[in-house]
Amino acid sequence: MKITVFGGTGGTGRHVIDQAVAAGHEVTAVVRDASRLSRRDLDVVTADVRDPEAIGAAVAGRDAVISALGARGREPATICTEGTAAIAAAMAAHGVRRLLVVSNSGMINDAADGPLTHFVVKPLLSRILREGWADMARMEEVVRATRLDWTILRPPMLTEGPRTAAYRTAVNHTIRGGNRISRADLADALLRYLPDAGSIRQAIAIAN
Repeated sequence: MKITVFGGTGGTGRHVIDQAVAAGHEVTAVVRDASRLSRRDLDVVTADVRDPEAIGAAVAGRDAVISALGARGREPATICTEGTAAIAAAMAAHGVRRLLVVSNSGMINDAADGPLTHFVVKPLLSRILREGWADMARMEEVVRATRLDWTILRPPMLTEGPRTAAYRTAVNHTIRGGNRISRADLADALLRYLPDAGSIRQAIAIAN
């Protein structure tokens, strides 16, 4: 497949690129700073992800787009919302339909959580990480409002553990006891869901 990856210089994005190239996909990475991605076995495009016209050429003719955009630090953030809105606009303009985005399961507090997670852990984290989580919540609204064939993946805490492919998933609710997953396994799931029509227009929690 021909895949464009946004957020390719981040922890998850690097794993997506590594695994996609290894699997034989034709990969284009859109980045702000090309010096942070020194690989020569993919196309690297330097552009502002918030500008639909600037990223249009990197999206045109692609089979799918993966966004691993994420805020850094705890300051007010808009990169996920604004970047995803621009990606969706560029995809619509060029007739590209398949979109997978990374969100998070921490901001979803539902009946599948255990009491400690539901009443203590997530309320505490929601105060500490409120800016980044608010950005991702707005991003999900942007994605849901599109006519694209989207899938939202919601991981919990991300680790630098190995790729195991031994993870659990749940559609439209959280995973009890699912409090972490490796970035490598998240990347594995993103690529596995690419051709999966059953995951279209679904929000999927994932955890080891």
